[in-house]
Parts: sequence; C-alpha cells; structure tokens
Amino acid sequence: MVMRLFEERRSIRKYEERPVEEEKLRAVLEAGRLAPSWANLQCWSFIVVKDPAARQAVSEKLEKNPAQKAVAQAPVLIAVCADPSKSGHHDGMDYYLVDIGITLEHMVLEAWNQGLGTCWVGLFNEAEIKPILGIPDDIRLVALTPLGYPAKYPDDRGRKPLEEIVFYERYGQL
Repeated sequence: MVMRLFEERRSIRKYEERPVEEEKLRAVLEAGRLAPSWANLQCWSFIVVKDPAARQAVSEKLEKNPAQKAVAQAPVLIAVCADPSKSGHHDGMDYYLVDIGITLEHMVLEAWNQGLGTCWVGLFNEAEIKPILGIPDDIRLVALTPLGYPAKYPDDRGRKPLEEIVFYERYGQL
C-alpha cells in the first residue's frame, strides 16, 4: 500500500473549491507530527492558513513560482516552520532541513492517502512571507504546501531507472 502511494502521488497545482474536512486536515497534520527528527527534538511547527486574503498575500510573493496560483486557489495552505535551535548542526549541515523534509513528506503522503493533493513549495523569499504569517525572526519558514481536492491530475513525469542512480560499494561503481 505504501509503495502505491509513492507511485501514484503527484504534485497538484489546480484545486477544487470545496473545503477540506477537519478530520482529513487533522490526519495530515498528525502524519507530520509523527515524523522522526534529530534526537527526537521535533523542531517543526505548522501554520494552517484558510483565510483567502492571507493565502492571496502569500501567493503574491511567489512571483515566477509555478505553484503561485495553487497557493491562492487551494482551500488550505500549510506553512512548515523550523526552530533551528531544536535540531542538529554537524559538519556544516543544518539538520532542521532534513527534519522538515521528513515531516513534510509524511504530510504529503497522508494527504494523498486522504484523497487530497499537495505541492511542495520551496522557492520563495522567506523574509517577504514571514511577516504575513507572523513568524518570529528566530523561526525559519522552510516550505509551503497548498492542500485541497485535486481539480486536475498531472500525467506521470517518469523517474530515472535504478540502474542510473544506484551504485554498489563506491560512487560510480555499478
């Protein structure tokens, strides 16, 4: 069943107008809450934005982003934030980004499981969006995702075969 979710999930950029039921929204948020994190510190927080004016204001800051219209159109926008002080930093790598990647992927897959669509949005100017959502300076806005019922399902864009991306024992060794 999980592999089917991996195979079928698509990024959705067109949404129906109907609202997302609270129990489905809660299931998506719960999936994010259950994700693993650095030392189980759970550095994340989620902002659920249903207000059309707020979603529109965020959308206007996403110039040249293919998901710009989706953010305004979807009935829900989830902003995924991180407190970097509640995650690890090692060898020049900030692990809050990994933590957020895992939690958002949990949410994206549960959304699909609930019959909902999402689209991972990572290309934005954080400084322009944080004031709209009241995000404090010490908290990072890492990702956004619109959430709603898909109005259109994109075709499969394909994936590289394993033979192109898997090496054994050493990089480049087939």
